[in-house]
Amino acid sequence: MSHPIQHPALSHDITLSCVDPWGRTVDVQTTLGYREEDPYAISLTFHSHSGDVEWVVSRTLLLQGLAAPAGEGDVKVYPSIDDQARAVVVLDFSSPDGRLVATTNSREIQGFLARTFAAVPVGTESAHLDVDGLIEALLAAGAE
Repeated sequence: MSHPIQHPALSHDITLSCVDPWGRTVDVQTTLGYREEDPYAISLTFHSHSGDVEWVVSRTLLLQGLAAPAGEGDVKVYPSIDDQARAVVVLDFSSPDGRLVATTNSREIQGFLARTFAAVPVGTESAHLDVDGLIEALLAAGAE
């Protein structure tokens, strides 16, 4: 059974500066995405010549990571300063396939988060959840 792709209601393209295993900086074009139907999550779609890779992180994690180290496990986020004294946010992703440490301008993340909070204010997330739709999708996936 094919499911339609749900495109984010809000999106913003950013550039992540990543350090490869040899210490070189590589820029990765990335799209931040947010859907009111999944109000607690932010998607990060990394675009590369070999195809897109998507990670989903907590909106709260990104917000907390702008001010202080946040996160446990696969994703950690923390503030830093780049070599030109600009505020950046560090995104540290770990998976069985490896680790990616990336930085981007803090203002880009702040601006995108502000748009998500305008769409779905803190404390109102549960009103945007489609619990019946989620149960239906889970049951349909189990029947496949």
